Amino acid sequence: MSAIDNTLRPGGIAPTGHAASTAARAASDQPAVWWTGLAAALAWAGLAVLTIAWPNTVVGFSDWAYTAEFGWLAAVVAAALLALSLLPGLPVGLVRRARAVGPWLVALALGLGIWQLVTAKLGLLPPPFFAPPQSLIDVFATDTFKLLDSAGNSLLLLASGIGLGAAAGFVVGVLIGWSKRANYWIHPVLRVLGPVPTTALLPISFYFFPSSGSTAVFLIALGTGFPVAILTWSGVASVHKHYYDVARTMGASPWFLVLRVAIPASLPQVFVGLFMGLGAAFSTLVVAEMLGVKSGLGWYLTWAQGWAAYPNMYAALIVMAVLFSGVITLLFLVRDRVLAWQKGIVKW
Repeated sequence: MSAIDNTLRPGGIAPTGHAASTAARAASDQPAVWWTGLAAALAWAGLAVLTIAWPNTVVGFSDWAYTAEFGWLAAVVAAALLALSLLPGLPVGLVRRARAVGPWLVALALGLGIWQLVTAKLGLLPPPFFAPPQSLIDVFATDTFKLLDSAGNSLLLLASGIGLGAAAGFVVGVLIGWSKRANYWIHPVLRVLGPVPTTALLPISFYFFPSSGSTAVFLIALGTGFPVAILTWSGVASVHKHYYDVARTMGASPWFLVLRVAIPASLPQVFVGLFMGLGAAFSTLVVAEMLGVKSGLGWYLTWAQGWAAYPNMYAALIVMAVLFSGVITLLFLVRDRVLAWQKGIVKW
């Protein structure tokens, strides 16, 4: 009778076995008070009060638009963080993701507060060269189409240049890593031309290519292809000869050795070369767009600077940072998918 009584609860029968352990884990996963979230909520609330209650300082410049909207947005973020910090029963995954970026949420609110203070409130950094955070809302609200069009054209140029450069660099790297004759003729050329900054070749490139767009694609491809070629060559050349010997004993042809032994073994180095080439591709893209392309983030930066529209320039820099960060994140995802076989060999 006591055993039956132990299983009974006001809500019915208590879970046993696997159900009990699952319920215990779910109960233990319920978040307690999130103190970092409370600090973040306080910081965002302070940003809201600073933005709304403190009048803007006007020093030879018109008052900043969207000041109240920015303050209320900060208040909404503060309320959301307060709810995540105190309310029980919220989705565990949501709370965990929020806690992972908790310190950054505090730092972001403090940084925006300092930015607001030294620009719109105290005027320590003079307009129009320095604009407060709410000016970015104004730009994104009034110039969204031009920013999106510029970002799309930059992404198209970037994808074309990186694709061509990665393909050419990969083929050249495999050639000089596999063939001694190709190494003899191509390697010295890479040693001479590879270290030259691609932006230094702009005048010559504009002469040989019919348009500024094709010039930008060529220079981006050149900046991407050099590190891909060098590291692919290093990867192919460093494959241990025992792999080739084992494949030959099983009747492998030279094409099989290249396609199924040398290239898979060099893929980790290829992705390292791609990551290195992305930095050169980004800088080359911006410089090339500043010197003749009719649409793109580099062109938008030049246009904004020419009209002294510095908030537009800052907005373009933010879009550029998000775009380039997204490209790098996408490359990480591709690398993780292609090199999934490495997960059992090295720690990620």
